[in-house]
Amino acid sequence: MKKVEITPELVAEHNLSPEEYKRILDILKREPTFVELGIFSVMWSEHTSYKNSVLLLKTLPKEGSFILAKAGEENAGLIDIGQGWAICFKIESHNHPSALEPYYGAATGVGGILRDIFTMGAKPIAVLDSLRFGKPENPKVQHLLKEVVSGIADYGNCFGVPTVGGEVYFEDSYEGNPLVNAMAVGVVKHNKIARSAASGIGNVVLIVGAKTGRDGIHGATFASVDLSEKSEEQRTAVQVGDPFLEKLLLEATLEAIEEGLVIAIQDMGAAGLTCSSSEMAGKGNVGMEIDVSLVPQRETGMTPYEIMLSESQERMLVIVQPENLKRITSIFAKWDLDAVQIGKVTDDKMLRVFYGKEKVAEIPTETLILGGSAPVYKRITKYPEYLHTLQDFDPDKIHEPSNYSAVLFKLISSPNLCSRQQIYQQYDFMVQIGTVVEPGSDSAVVRISDTDIAIALSTDCNGRYCFLDPYAGTVAAVAEAARNVACSGAKPIAITNCLNFGNPYKPEVYYCFSEAIRGMADACKILGTPVTGGNVSFYNENPEGAIYPTPVIGMLGLMSDFRKATTQFFKRTNDRIILLGSLKANLGGSEYLKIQFNKVAGKPPKTDLEEELRLQNLILELIDKGLVNSAHDVSDGGLLVAVLECCFAPNQIWGAMLNFDLPQSPSSVYFGEGGGRIVISVEEKNCQVIKETAQKYNIEYIELGYVSDKANFIVNKHIIENIEVLYSAWRQGLKI
Repeated sequence: MKKVEITPELVAEHNLSPEEYKRILDILKREPTFVELGIFSVMWSEHTSYKNSVLLLKTLPKEGSFILAKAGEENAGLIDIGQGWAICFKIESHNHPSALEPYYGAATGVGGILRDIFTMGAKPIAVLDSLRFGKPENPKVQHLLKEVVSGIADYGNCFGVPTVGGEVYFEDSYEGNPLVNAMAVGVVKHNKIARSAASGIGNVVLIVGAKTGRDGIHGATFASVDLSEKSEEQRTAVQVGDPFLEKLLLEATLEAIEEGLVIAIQDMGAAGLTCSSSEMAGKGNVGMEIDVSLVPQRETGMTPYEIMLSESQERMLVIVQPENLKRITSIFAKWDLDAVQIGKVTDDKMLRVFYGKEKVAEIPTETLILGGSAPVYKRITKYPEYLHTLQDFDPDKIHEPSNYSAVLFKLISSPNLCSRQQIYQQYDFMVQIGTVVEPGSDSAVVRISDTDIAIALSTDCNGRYCFLDPYAGTVAAVAEAARNVACSGAKPIAITNCLNFGNPYKPEVYYCFSEAIRGMADACKILGTPVTGGNVSFYNENPEGAIYPTPVIGMLGLMSDFRKATTQFFKRTNDRIILLGSLKANLGGSEYLKIQFNKVAGKPPKTDLEEELRLQNLILELIDKGLVNSAHDVSDGGLLVAVLECCFAPNQIWGAMLNFDLPQSPSSVYFGEGGGRIVISVEEKNCQVIKETAQKYNIEYIELGYVSDKANFIVNKHIIENIEVLYSAWRQGLKI
């Protein structure tokens, strides 16, 4: 093969610094081959190596009684839920691909995270998504939203997994750099969990699934640079997925694992064959020798470089014993899939790549893997000066509105608060018939087949809060995610995260990242929700600057009896509407401030984590004892928006009559935001015992009013509105 000259320009094109290239020379004791340069490029990219984040990630709490695999050990987090069952879950980003090719970027984001789940032997049972876009009136944003939602829907629906929840936000900072985070959840028996560490010297290395093409080459490095006009030239870094082929791969993989034929297995996601081969060998403390000329290809003339770096979808790398080769090959053939031997496990801890008889790469695996000797950096931090100005703003000095009804209409019909039905109605959220609570409530609830166990799932993050105070905003994100699953009747037990930030080489960005990690660590320690893994997505910038810091939290909750699952919607006329928590709230960083005055300023609400934990334990006890008919987290938009959301049940619209004292200005109480608050509806006969139970937990108990079957929404003397008109404004607020 023709030798490629390694020049400084070529090194720079591979996004490697001069210092990193010198490190490669020190490792190899020679100049790298072109294939080796490509391997180091993708394995030392931020997307794969976490070189700018891993030191901080190590400070997150990872221990817990439910944990079966620590963060980073496997393809996804693994949580024990009892009766021999485990939940496998993870969230990842596909931001850059979705910015360029929104349909395929979102679709392959779902496909990739699903493979992470069933690679571990788990049957996928749910998908959630967390999406961020720019101004919704922008035609380009409308196109992005429509295509992203279609990509998620088509892949999930065709594959046959329910998309049960998620979130969608619109903020100016995401203009030109949308965020598409996908979370997948699977269930597996403890004795059928598949691992990713290669073992057994002489064992066979198989590539299974789809054929390899040129799509996705340099996808990992593409995800590790800023988006720019030049990014338009990198559309080949966006993969194209096939959900029907992935369904076949799922069935074949689970069958092989069920028969005990798999020694180790890993998805080919970012960096494709390069990442899967080096990581499997590195985790197992062994070596691996592969011949890429044997890899099934769907394009002619592919070079070893292209084969190693291709990110073609629906592929796995599998380690099997030689005596089981014929059987496992027959299983994949039955499902019309390739299963081809391309190498073997060796004892020398080297990744050795051949193209026929020509050796094109030979690298110590320890130098390529997370936790090995790959570069690790802690970047400079600098407190962003703009925070002084923003946090000094006092929203309480703003004049009161003359018409509270008009404000409520604007809020309930605004892009961040209106109905998401037009989005989730495109998803098949009932396939597999395990969905107990559908999209639209605080969290999705999915039953584990043939048991009474159910899990609750939520994704949360208020990027505006994190922009104004990255520490407090991240604490609030963890607390809200936990509160959402608690409102469904499930105990929060673990999180996965997707950390979306700008360029880490900018000190202000790295400050926000480090503060977010600190906030997450503090919140997870107190709430008892260890971090099982996740994803870091840096370089989310456009020509106008970085996105809001957006550490998305995927929360897992557990309940022993799915029949006790609770929704946010009112159920009965004359039920008392009660607030658990304080009426006092904060207008800093609120939707009210943005919608009414077009300002993003002030200090976001601070979360008292000890009080938050007491509140969540309180609502769990009340639900377990059957004392509440509905429970809903008070979050974006404030108290009145939360009560209205309780009125908008899927099958009936309820009225509400509210009359209570105001400890602050009406706008602060009605539209202010803050953690640690839940609205419940209860039968009048249960009020006293609920009040006493709240006192036991030292949580405020405030009676707001009652549920009405009349067509009115009445709040003190300030608001008298027709509930149908409010519902129509909420229902029609988002056009896609």
